[in-house]
Amino acid sequence: MAQDNSATSAGSTEPDDNAAAGTPAPEEASAAAAADSTPAASQPAPSGSQPAGPSGSASAEDEHEHEHEIDAYVIPAGTVMVTGPSLVARLGAEVFGTFGLVVVGLGIALYNGISQIGSLGVGLGFGLAYAAALVAVGHVSGGHFNPAVTLGAAIGGRTPWKDVVPYWLAQLVGAVLAAAVLFITIPSTLPGLLAQGGEASGRTFFSSVANGFADHSPLSTASQGQVEFSLVVGLLVEIVLTAVFVGVILGATDRRSRNAQAPIAIGLALAVLTLVALPVTNASLNPARSTAAALFSESWALGQLWLFWVAPLVGAALAGLVYRAFAAEPAEDNLLEEDDAYVTTDDVLVVTER
Repeated sequence: MAQDNSATSAGSTEPDDNAAAGTPAPEEASAAAAADSTPAASQPAPSGSQPAGPSGSASAEDEHEHEHEIDAYVIPAGTVMVTGPSLVARLGAEVFGTFGLVVVGLGIALYNGISQIGSLGVGLGFGLAYAAALVAVGHVSGGHFNPAVTLGAAIGGRTPWKDVVPYWLAQLVGAVLAAAVLFITIPSTLPGLLAQGGEASGRTFFSSVANGFADHSPLSTASQGQVEFSLVVGLLVEIVLTAVFVGVILGATDRRSRNAQAPIAIGLALAVLTLVALPVTNASLNPARSTAAALFSESWALGQLWLFWVAPLVGAALAGLVYRAFAAEPAEDNLLEEDDAYVTTDDVLVVTER
């Protein structure tokens, strides 16, 4: 009885040190309880007596959540944002520029026999038209107006490869439209009149501006077949001159050159190179120009068209490779295309869905 009373009195008057040491304080107990309840709350409660397997509703919900994951970031106010013209705008500029180049160049050459402007006028026509188109829309599309230029710029690292085919299509559309306009302007009686009573048609008349080699080179026509430039010569001239032309464009539009006279330099280069190639192949240097002329000329022009795609593209590829070798990390600035820069005035939240 004494022992029981002493134990009871001890328990009522003195705190148990072991119990005090093992029992957490109220603050600690609250934190621990919160920590223990957090994982439990995050775990989905089982539905029914059957657990959800890997292919159950829980996995389906997880996959649904993953499909709608988003990334978000904030662009602070005062940030300089740089945007470029849309693809539609750039293709429209290529159609317009190529149309202007072909309608002027071929137009002067087509009626050269009447105006007697000579080869110099034809060369200047192509060169000045190219320069004018560069000034007008070069800041939108880069000012290619030529499939060879687009290929050379892509190989040189100055134009995205994804733009090559769309640019080619736009250039072909512009060139064909220009040739069609010129073709329908030919008076029906003019070809026969110039042929002095011989049989002639609009296609015969338009063939004078088509590109050709061997029997259809301008030298062969002028000498009545006594002298001609062979296929090999025509191939070599088109490759070399196109390589020079594309090289001038890549160099003149390089940001390191800071050359504000790039359109003039490019136009003059095209003019003088055209003068060199006129007696050999009628000066292509541009597959779009050659295709447009061949479509409205006699059948021989389409038969020889392959050379005026192969040679300019090979020359452009060589120019792009040489440029790439000397420009270790060229900026992909798409020749003369200019970016639009503006400064944000407010914080902008950008949200992208993955």
